[in-house]
Amino acid sequence: MPGIDWVEVVAENVCPGHLPESLLRLRERGVTVVPHGVSLGLGGAERPDEGRLASLAERAEALGSPLVTEHIAFVRAGGPLTASPRLEAGHLLPVPRTRDALDVLCENVRIAQDALPVPLAVENIAALISWPGEEMTEGQFLYELADRTGVRLLIDVANLHTNHVNRGEDPAEALAGLPLEAIAYVHVAGGVERDGVWHDSHAHPVPGPVLDILTDLASRVSPPGVLLERDENFPEPAELEGELAAIRGALDKGARGRAEAEATTAGVPAARPGRREQGSPEPARQRLALAQTALLSALVAGTPVPEGFDRVRMGVQARALAAKRADVVAKVAPELPVVLGAEYRSAFLAYAQVRPMTGGYRRDALDFAEHLLLAGRPREARARRELREWWLERSGPTPRSRRPAVRLARATRRVLLRR
Repeated sequence: MPGIDWVEVVAENVCPGHLPESLLRLRERGVTVVPHGVSLGLGGAERPDEGRLASLAERAEALGSPLVTEHIAFVRAGGPLTASPRLEAGHLLPVPRTRDALDVLCENVRIAQDALPVPLAVENIAALISWPGEEMTEGQFLYELADRTGVRLLIDVANLHTNHVNRGEDPAEALAGLPLEAIAYVHVAGGVERDGVWHDSHAHPVPGPVLDILTDLASRVSPPGVLLERDENFPEPAELEGELAAIRGALDKGARGRAEAEATTAGVPAARPGRREQGSPEPARQRLALAQTALLSALVAGTPVPEGFDRVRMGVQARALAAKRADVVAKVAPELPVVLGAEYRSAFLAYAQVRPMTGGYRRDALDFAEHLLLAGRPREARARRELREWWLERSGPTPRSRRPAVRLARATRRVLLRR
């Protein structure tokens, strides 16, 4: 499409040595590609994993990217800091807006900045649940983060809308508190409302309220770039071009408002939160680790809901996490729904109730298959045999089809079949 200057790719979905043809063509056309990470967990209690940071740096270099982006979120908890099993959320979960969480986040961001070859920008996330006892607004939290670390901000206006619907937070108030000069670029996305909860789906058209927030942002600052996030359910080109045109229209409307305001009023600096010195991160890490582990365990392992959280919203979030696990496992291991048929989803959701994810979605797929086989399922012999073959092929450090003995056996079988 004309007018597309840059795109974003989920960093974990790219293999630097085997870039997909589509990305190679875009780069040949001069289109910038930005890797967008989803698994670093900068808001978690532990320091960023060196291997994940090295992988993100490798992708930035392979794509020739001017920056990389990640999220202000935690995605795992437990482990050595709490002497408990490590749990994976498989999803971006909110960080409490507290001094402890900010101190830990700032140190984690600095570690990431030192490990990456290009600048880092971090994104505000959408959430269904709120932490009790928060000490700052979102705008104050982001302002102090940028002030203390120099990190750039990726502002998702769709996430501001989601938090308005789900948590009653005012998008205008959040924008008013932001350090506008730190904005790297902006995300716009669609979603859907179910049972009074707004789900940031990236699979539906961008609604009017999200465009209104974009206009408000553009009335305050000219963003360096705006990106439409659409991960699935892609519409026809004409409809997609219509969405892009609506985004440009919202930006133009905001720019006109900004020009009028600049022509008629004198600039008055916005009030900023007072900066406090950073405390020692180690006690803060310990306290944050305990709080995040208790929350994640309640969501994925059925432990009691921590005091102060909305139990209804926690139930909604827990069901959403289990449903997402089922959907993503079906994508990374598409053979499983084929083998199991209509039984796949109910079987996976039952498994998810008793087996939290501990090692990512591909490991989850293998654990699910093993769980079924140990239970003597599926009951139909042919399906059980196919599932066993699938599990054996993928469960070792090297796929069975690539092991010398298996290759020799298959070659011998082909020769015998030809005779």
